Amino acid sequence: MGTSKSKKSRKLIIAALVLVVLGCVVGGTVYYQKRERPIKVQTDKVTRRNLTEIVEANGRIQPVLQVMINPEVSGEIVELPVKEGQPVKKGDLLVSIKPENYEAGRNSAKANYLSGIASKNLAYANLQKAEIEFKRAERLFKDQLVSDSQFLEAKTLLDVMKATYETSGHQVDQAKAALAKAEDDLSKTTIRSPIVGIVTKLKCQIGERVVGTALMAGTEIMTIADLTEMEARIDIGEVDIVLLALGQTARLEIDSFPDRKFTGKVTEIANASKASGQQNAQGGGGQQQQQEATKFEVKIHVTDKEQFRPGMSVTAAIETRYRTNVLTVPTQSVTTRAPKPKEEPDKGKAEERELERTDVKKREKAGKPQEVVFLVDGLTVKKAPVKRGISDSEYVEIIEGLQEGQVIISGGYKAINRELDEGKKIVIENEEKKESP
Repeated sequence: MGTSKSKKSRKLIIAALVLVVLGCVVGGTVYYQKRERPIKVQTDKVTRRNLTEIVEANGRIQPVLQVMINPEVSGEIVELPVKEGQPVKKGDLLVSIKPENYEAGRNSAKANYLSGIASKNLAYANLQKAEIEFKRAERLFKDQLVSDSQFLEAKTLLDVMKATYETSGHQVDQAKAALAKAEDDLSKTTIRSPIVGIVTKLKCQIGERVVGTALMAGTEIMTIADLTEMEARIDIGEVDIVLLALGQTARLEIDSFPDRKFTGKVTEIANASKASGQQNAQGGGGQQQQQEATKFEVKIHVTDKEQFRPGMSVTAAIETRYRTNVLTVPTQSVTTRAPKPKEEPDKGKAEERELERTDVKKREKAGKPQEVVFLVDGLTVKKAPVKRGISDSEYVEIIEGLQEGQVIISGGYKAINRELDEGKKIVIENEEKKESP
């Protein structure tokens, strides 16, 4: 019996010790969690710099002058003396279309024209004869040697011959116009290069039939481009397009030339966007609407010369605005915080219930989030509202809120955007690498 009691007492003592240890662990954990730990940050100073605002966009390299060759008449290609990549001069033969049908049409129109001329000559001879007969009848009528009906008959015949001659003249003009059109169609069976350039794209071969542009869009035979003058065509969003102007300088990075940077000038800015608004896409579950981003095409003339090819990918950085000797901070130092609501005196229960019902209005009164920078204040931070100006890839201009030389928090990303607030404790670790978002 004594042995069993001693075993029970030992178990109770062990259980009590376990409970005490667990209580100490839980209490220590709670205390450690409640204790404010300093936030690791990196710092920088408010300094004066020269800033150039940059607008970046992607696009393609294209020739400034590029001509698409489409036939104006339909038929079979019988000559195609050029190849893709071949240089051509202005006036060089590019393609010939089978001309027999158009030659026959020209010959027929020419015959009609000559026939019209002959008819006009015949009408002119009849007109002269009618004029002679009328003058003779007029003299006899004055001498009362012919009757009234004979005089009127001669006068009517003259009027008929005048109308016939005038009609034959119009017929000759019509036949001449038809002949000119037939000759023009025949000339269009031969296409010559309109510019000096290179055949950058060839889509047809000898023996293929092509459709003329007079009937529909026409068959694209080839494309000729002048590769000595190239431009970058990029798409700019509606937010940045208002910052661009003709003549602004651009730095170009072309994927095919990774070790070089090229320069250019803005030569054309689109007045209308490329987006067609909302596009409807028919999916399996019904009709879906997809909103396109609004983009404007901008053309940048490449001033440097190189062996560019149409379609090469390019990234353009356009210098829009410039500021000299302005206060700046690293871009990541500026963040947003919601302003603290004003403290109100204690009120009764009825007023508290009223405030609860108007909680939405209170949130509206609190105002929009404001841009702030955190200043180093000993071992804590102080929140400073700022007004920003232009920015480049690394720094942002501060118009209001800071002074030169003030120490500000520049990293890390999580600390600035989430953890820091007024009075938070910090520990500065500038020797560590700054975080990047």
